[in-house]
Amino acid sequence: MNILIIYDSFFGNTEKIAFAMRDALQGSATVQCIRIHEVVPEKLNDIDLLIVGSPTRGFRPTKPIVQFLDKLPADILKNVKVAAFDTRIDVAKVNSRFLHFMVRIFGYAAQPIAGRLSRKGGTMGASPEGFIVKESEGPLEDGELERAYKWAKEQAGV
Repeated sequence: MNILIIYDSFFGNTEKIAFAMRDALQGSATVQCIRIHEVVPEKLNDIDLLIVGSPTRGFRPTKPIVQFLDKLPADILKNVKVAAFDTRIDVAKVNSRFLHFMVRIFGYAAQPIAGRLSRKGGTMGASPEGFIVKESEGPLEDGELERAYKWAKEQAGV
């Protein structure tokens, strides 16, 4: 199985999640984990699973992730299993009605990533997933790296 993990990261939290996923899948598959600025469309050739992740910035994925996915040719992900994740603050732990309201309306980054992956022909393996950071710049909540490790294995079926 050939797996590609593409991510963007501002403060290193999303990168840590992506690396945990890479580590979970190494040994049971051929895995590449690449930051969005280093990805070329040819990396999408001959992959079985594509996982894309972004920090949630303004209730959406980062601009480089969106631009990359939007520029991909239609059906480039046909017959490719896809999965989306993000890093986010747990609004249940934030005392802000406004933030709760905005999240209900706009959501987090993983959902629009999943939509773009599906529109490019990808087959969603699971619902988009969010991994929690304690504050806007992190660190990750305890146990999130382990959860990412497990989630990645589930996506790959290993």
